[in-house]
Amino acid sequence: MSDMYDLAVIGTGPGGYVCAIRAAQLGLKVAVIEKRATHGGTCLNVGCIPSKALLYASHAFEDAGHKFAGMGIGVGTPKLDLKTMQDFKQKGVDGNVKGIDFLFRKNKIDVFSGTGTISAAGKISVKGEKGEQDVLTKNIVIATGSDVAKLKGVEIDEKKIVSSTGALELTKVPGKLLVIGAGVIGLELGSVWRRLGADVTVVEFADRIVPGIDGEVARQFERILAKQGMVFKLASKVTSADASGKTVKAVVEPVAGGSSETIEADVVLVATGRVPYTSGLGLENVGVALDERGRVKTDDHYKTSADGIYAIGDVITGPMLAHKAEDEGIAVAEIIAGKAGHVNYAVIPNVIYTAPEVASVGKTEEELKAEGVDYAVGKFPFTATARAKVNETTDGFVKILADAATDKVLGVHIIGPDAGTLIAEAALAMEFGASSEDIARTCHAHPTLNEAVKEAALAVEKRAIHM
Repeated sequence: MSDMYDLAVIGTGPGGYVCAIRAAQLGLKVAVIEKRATHGGTCLNVGCIPSKALLYASHAFEDAGHKFAGMGIGVGTPKLDLKTMQDFKQKGVDGNVKGIDFLFRKNKIDVFSGTGTISAAGKISVKGEKGEQDVLTKNIVIATGSDVAKLKGVEIDEKKIVSSTGALELTKVPGKLLVIGAGVIGLELGSVWRRLGADVTVVEFADRIVPGIDGEVARQFERILAKQGMVFKLASKVTSADASGKTVKAVVEPVAGGSSETIEADVVLVATGRVPYTSGLGLENVGVALDERGRVKTDDHYKTSADGIYAIGDVITGPMLAHKAEDEGIAVAEIIAGKAGHVNYAVIPNVIYTAPEVASVGKTEEELKAEGVDYAVGKFPFTATARAKVNETTDGFVKILADAATDKVLGVHIIGPDAGTLIAEAALAMEFGASSEDIARTCHAHPTLNEAVKEAALAVEKRAIHM
């Protein structure tokens, strides 16, 4: 039996470990429970971090083969050493997860290794390699994240039919890769293996890629990826996949009905989304309610239907983003400590780390139209941005949506080089309730990619300088 804790957090992904650290900073006695051998959850171990390492390395490989010569850098034809590239990826993962170990020690947070089940109010049973022990606590935060969504008729074996986890561990480049799902995960991992030499076909149930992002951005994004070599089959679905032979034979049908076709691939990546992870938590033991999609129900202060139990991150409603979980982790820690924790859900950026990158924050044009909001649009292409020109990274544009009456920025959408970094300026502007004129009158360094954001703000009032 352990000592009594002020807070015990189940799961040490981005939401969980950040929550634990913030609570410890506020003077609470904190424990964390983690079933993995390493901290960081899906994001650091088999998600955000390893995928970004492979995106970075594969982009460098492609540049070496297709761009260096034009800059006067003679390296010859690059040779892929996939094992070393995978080692490079793992080195980055190891460094990050070890960093969380250090932060837990620094903040005097007790770590319990094993699977946590809420057995009663204020009591978590932890089953690990060394047996079972109970953790007693005044408050519990569920931060167990999400799991891969399964697809009927397609059995994942992590060899020939893989989830995002298996797609990060391939030991050779597939000749043909079939990606099921044109969302963030499918397009990022599809682009990794395309750069390294795979022929990539993407099947998407919707009639467009990346449902949910601004429609104009999505259309240009699809054109750019198609030009790079990706093949898209939209408004289509995979009904079965047979991996018994040398290749995987996937049956693809139009969503609206019609003739099916069989696509053969060396590897099939199932990237149809993720679902909240609540299995084995013992929520039924303490009366924690779930919604119709299996997410933990919470109020505006992250409290569940059971006293003293809270939930954050992928396991509750909202976008499944690591930074959203982190902010919720900080907010709930502050609430438990008696402070006023808060997350502004209107200003949560979203990034797709392909090349070019896609980033957005706030409302899309489609959402504003549906809500009947009168808005103005300012758009500026990277082709007219000096820094993008000299770098030969001119695909894409910045688009700013502002209220037609007040000029308040309602949404910003970027497709282009380093969009994931550029979107931070927009998020900060929106957090402070800025107008497009505020951005336009802020001096931006030259020559930078950020100047495209300023020019888009100027374009809201049709006064862009370089267009």
